[in-house]
Amino acid sequence: MPHPEADLHLRLDLLHGRPSAVTATITGTPTHTVRALLAVHGFEPLDDTTMVMARIDREEAHYAELAARALRVEGVTVDITPQLREEIDTEWTWANYPMPWCSREEIREVSNEAQQIYDAIRHGRLIIHAHAHDGQDIVAVGTYRDGPSIHLHGENHLRVEATQYDTPAKAIAEFERLYGDAVRPGPAPATSTEREAEQARTPPSPGASNTPPPLATAEAAEVHAAGSGDHEALLKDFLESHGEWEKWRTWSDDTTHAVHESLVLRAEFVHEADPDDTQWKIAAYESPVGERLWHATATTTVPVEIMRVLLDSLASADAAEIAAGSQVSEATIGEATRPLFDADWEHTVDGRWVRWQAPGDHPAGVQFDAFAAHAHHSALPAWTVWGGGDADTPRWTLHFSPHAAASVLQDVAFEVAHGLTQQPVTARPRGLNALGRSGIRVQLASRGGSSKAR
Repeated sequence: MPHPEADLHLRLDLLHGRPSAVTATITGTPTHTVRALLAVHGFEPLDDTTMVMARIDREEAHYAELAARALRVEGVTVDITPQLREEIDTEWTWANYPMPWCSREEIREVSNEAQQIYDAIRHGRLIIHAHAHDGQDIVAVGTYRDGPSIHLHGENHLRVEATQYDTPAKAIAEFERLYGDAVRPGPAPATSTEREAEQARTPPSPGASNTPPPLATAEAAEVHAAGSGDHEALLKDFLESHGEWEKWRTWSDDTTHAVHESLVLRAEFVHEADPDDTQWKIAAYESPVGERLWHATATTTVPVEIMRVLLDSLASADAAEIAAGSQVSEATIGEATRPLFDADWEHTVDGRWVRWQAPGDHPAGVQFDAFAAHAHHSALPAWTVWGGGDADTPRWTLHFSPHAAASVLQDVAFEVAHGLTQQPVTARPRGLNALGRSGIRVQLASRGGSSKAR
């Protein structure tokens, strides 16, 4: 193959609007050789000088790097933007992957086979005769134009070839026998992942911009008014300042995981969470493969400084100690809420609930639910920290499960009491064993816990 001209230059970057898709911008002449080489590596043309790779397995960054290596061997100058380089260097995994025994490379092999099936369908090399839903997954029957008939199982990066048949008639007859009334003609509707990939490969209309529109003014003003801050920047700062925590992407690119090197503490961040939906999920585990011991969730509008304190608290002590959490007792409740007592927050007891309310007109509070703390398998949070609005309709909420570490709860309580309400609180207390100065006794019942003050 003739080598490209020396002035030929290639720039690889992420595609705006779809974080995992990769664009290749070609400058210099001639471009035909490079376009052919890029096509071998899965790129498709957007216009005369731009090609794009959009896969259903979200592995574009990996295959873009392989393409860059191959093109450099052919004498092409290839630049990779810092944004794409970060994606290439980022470890990531699928949440709840159904084949946990597979290594990272084996997972990539499975996904690439699914990509090849998808490409065969899209380019007409594999004709799908019918599909069905087997109760859990999508299944289909099809025939290669130059090969056997097959049954397929699954979607997206998990689609696999299940069985081969000599003729289309045998394959279709067996498919109808297996799935009966559930059988529908033709291929199944495109998944959201397939639609996103197709959109990424579609050239923009004349005059259109690839840059995503800015956040609506009203929505931005509402978020700023809530004082939520930049959570994306917080996640980046946390990972950069705590080397023992690593960044992992998930298959969908909707979320990023910050995982402690011990694998017992994990923070999940949802990048495009809807307003007031959960954006952060914190989880602590008994061991890397053990049961979850406690967890916390935070909405999109939780002030960024509170989330900063929560994350820093997770990283401030031995990971196993934080992950182990705390048993529910009067002592741990007192330890967790000591900053609220010190800031003269008003506390009340109403049946199963103990509530702490910020003084004056400050819209913030903390609630402990004794019933949820001892109700087995309950989805109710034991601790709720809220702010803005009122207790029934707060602007933001932060929830903790019963066995959340008391030291983490205490750090969050200190920030809420001091940082938000600007109360003159002394240095943050740690490792307290006594109850607060106002003293509160909570009778923790194993069923429907009742509460009373003394």
